[in-house]
Amino acid sequence: MKNLRTIFLSLMACSIFVACSDDDDSPGIDLPPPSEASLLLESIRQDGGVPYDADNPILTFTADQNVFLPSVLGIDYRTDRSIVPAGPTARFPMFKGWETTSNGPRELYYVITEASDRDLARDLGVIFSPRMAASIGSGGEQNATWTDEGRLVFEGSVDFSPKRSLIAGPQDGLLFGFPPAEVNPGAIADARWSSYVVLPGGAVINAQPVANSTGIHDRIPHPDGNGPGQEDDLNNPNFAPDQAAVVMQLLDGWQNGKPYYFHIVTDTSDPGPATIELGVFAPRLAQLPTFGLFPGGSMLPFSPTANGRTTDTDGNGVQGLNSASLSDRQVQDPTNTFPIDPRDERYAPMWDAHITEFTVAESERPILRSFDQINELLADGTLIPFRGNANPSPLANSLSNLLTATGAIINCPVITQPEANVIGTQIGTPRNN
Repeated sequence: MKNLRTIFLSLMACSIFVACSDDDDSPGIDLPPPSEASLLLESIRQDGGVPYDADNPILTFTADQNVFLPSVLGIDYRTDRSIVPAGPTARFPMFKGWETTSNGPRELYYVITEASDRDLARDLGVIFSPRMAASIGSGGEQNATWTDEGRLVFEGSVDFSPKRSLIAGPQDGLLFGFPPAEVNPGAIADARWSSYVVLPGGAVINAQPVANSTGIHDRIPHPDGNGPGQEDDLNNPNFAPDQAAVVMQLLDGWQNGKPYYFHIVTDTSDPGPATIELGVFAPRLAQLPTFGLFPGGSMLPFSPTANGRTTDTDGNGVQGLNSASLSDRQVQDPTNTFPIDPRDERYAPMWDAHITEFTVAESERPILRSFDQINELLADGTLIPFRGNANPSPLANSLSNLLTATGAIINCPVITQPEANVIGTQIGTPRNN
């Protein structure tokens, strides 16, 4: 089995041959340690995939496609669920490592979407998110080590075997469906797991678990529509260890007045959003610094609404945690409102939920498209902070002095925000072979 030095030798073979000399008195070659990016990329090659090459990427994207994650292997922008039951999806490089369980190490598959170090982000083809480094030392992160074979070993672990279930909440004034009466997440992490992972070199990556021997992530769509009871099927072709690739369902959202803010949801600090948005319940995320604050800490505020529109009256869709709670599994996701995109270096993939609540009848509720609009509606009383938010008053948040935070953290990396003319198309290789 290869050790780190052997892996590095294979990566650097050409330069070694150039450096070698026939002179018997020539000094030996003092090799530097392999970079962490090279170890991760080499693992993709070993697992049957094609490693990302920042200098010669497989895919190039247009301005209209507006893709934030250059290493993505393909995107299906089709949104008509009568044709594509899972809706829009993206195909990602998938890494194999080890998680630590009470019974010893266990293989874990994961994706990487952000890194706190600029060079590492470039080499891996992920989003540069320097604010993730604020998680170091908070207790909300986890540390990783390298095996001799160049695989990451995580401190925590995830159980994908639970079956997700949700019972919608009763009517309470203008609230209906949300908050749910009962939630049971489809995957649960142990107390040591966090997707904010500190590498031995000191950089933080967003390494999100997607599968292990207990099952697969609920956001991996099944070819038959990802119906109930199919979530943990390790034979699902959208999970392809032999291709080092995984297909995941995208969620929509609004940002700066524009739709198609496509992102994935992987893990959350609270069982409620973990169940509603089909993520992993990872309680350690609640220790990340600091909810309710921006630009301080390692997170970003976003704004779901508790009681948005449940019927599409103008072609702009429905919206709200209530719509998602009332719908069948994966038929309707909440289309939340976000403040900035990943090209802003204040961006972070962990989002701090600031839930709003409408005070007007459903027929008078607009689709919430931007933080400016939300602030205007809070000012005139059309919206109020959700009564279940954890904070009784707003904290130091430069995006709004009227919103309050729930304390729920959701890991939802943003992948792409295309123009309308891109919807209905596909790029790259959106499916595993």
